[in-house]
Amino acid sequence: MKMKAAGLLTGLLVSSLALTACGGGREGTTEPTTSGDTSASAAAGGFAEDATIGVALPWLGTQNWKEAEVMFAEQLEAAGFTPLIQAADNKVPQQQQQIEAMIEQGAEVIVVGPVDGTQLGSVLEKAHDAGIEVLGYDRLIENTTAIDGVVQFGSIRTGELQGQSLLEGLEATGPGPYNIELFGGGPADPNAPNFFTGAMSVLQPKIDDGTLVVVSGQTEFTQVATPDWDNAKAQARMDSLLSGNYSDKKIHGVLSPNDGIARAILTSAKQAGMELPVVTGLDAENESIISIAAGEQYSTVAKPTDALVAKTVELIQVLQSGEALPETEDTANNGKVDVNIYQLDPVVVTKDNAAEVFANDPDRLALLEG
Repeated sequence: MKMKAAGLLTGLLVSSLALTACGGGREGTTEPTTSGDTSASAAAGGFAEDATIGVALPWLGTQNWKEAEVMFAEQLEAAGFTPLIQAADNKVPQQQQQIEAMIEQGAEVIVVGPVDGTQLGSVLEKAHDAGIEVLGYDRLIENTTAIDGVVQFGSIRTGELQGQSLLEGLEATGPGPYNIELFGGGPADPNAPNFFTGAMSVLQPKIDDGTLVVVSGQTEFTQVATPDWDNAKAQARMDSLLSGNYSDKKIHGVLSPNDGIARAILTSAKQAGMELPVVTGLDAENESIISIAAGEQYSTVAKPTDALVAKTVELIQVLQSGEALPETEDTANNGKVDVNIYQLDPVVVTKDNAAEVFANDPDRLALLEG
C-alpha cells in the first residue's frame, strides 16, 4: 500500500452526493483495463439516473455486513438508483452466480465485497466486457484487471491502531514484561494479513526487546489466522493456548482482529477462571460496545459502515454523470494492476473515548449508558 499524502482523503471526499445526474444510457462499453491505471475506464456518456446497481456482499454474519445491506438499499434508493443486493453466505460459487445474475439483469455498476478476493476474476472480466464498472467494497479484489477502484478503511492503518491500543492497554495495567497471544482474521480475506502486518509493525519491536512475550511462540500469520473469521474456531484455539501455556502463567493481552473473535477470547478466559486480558477488536459491534463500557473488552476500531457506503455511492454518482473516477495517491497492487484505493481513516474506541466517538450515534450512545 502506498501512502503518499496524508491529506489526500479530504480532497477525495468531495460532495458528490449533491451531483445532478445526467440521464441517458451509455454510449458504447468500457473494455477491461490492461495497464496499471484502473481509473481510466470512465463511463462514456454515463447512464440512467434510475439505473440498477448491483451490490455483492460476502455474507451477513457480522454486524457490519448486515448494516451494509440495509445502508446500501437506503442510500442507493435515496440517490435515485435501483439497488440489487445479494449476500453469498461466505461461498465463492454463490457469489460468482450472484454477480452473473447482476450482469444479466443490466446492472451498470457492481459493488463487490468479495468472499475470496482471488477467485472472482473471470466473472468480473465478463462484467467489464459488458461495460459494467466494478468497485471493490471494504476488501481488495485480486489478480484481475476488471476493477475500477476499491473503497475501504485503511487496512494497514487499522492493524497499527490495534497494535497501539494493545500496548496502551497493557501499559495501563502496570509495568511489563507482558505475556500475550496473537490472533489473525480469515486468510481468504485480503484485509486480514494487512491487519496483522500493521499490528506487528507496532508489536514486533516490543517482542524483540522483551517487553512483550508471545508464550506460545506463534507469531506468523499462518499460525494465528482464524479460518472464515469463525468465532468458535477462535475460542477453541484460545482454549488450547490457555491450557497448553498458561497453567502457571498469567496472560496479560491478546491481539484480536475483530470484535467477534475478541468476545470468543474473553469467553475462553472466563471459562478458564482467568483474569481477563487486554483484548483489542474491530467493527464497533453492539455487543463489544457493551463489553467495553463494562470494562471487559479493552478496545475496538470503528469503521463506520454508513461512511463507507456513502463514499461508494458518491463514486457511483460520479460514474453515472459520465466522468472518470478521481485519481488517488493511495494504491494497492492486486497482482495484475495498481488499484486506486478510496481510503477512509478508522478510529480506536476505548471506554475513555467511546462517548466522544459515538456522539452522533444515538444507538451506540444508548449502549454506553445502558
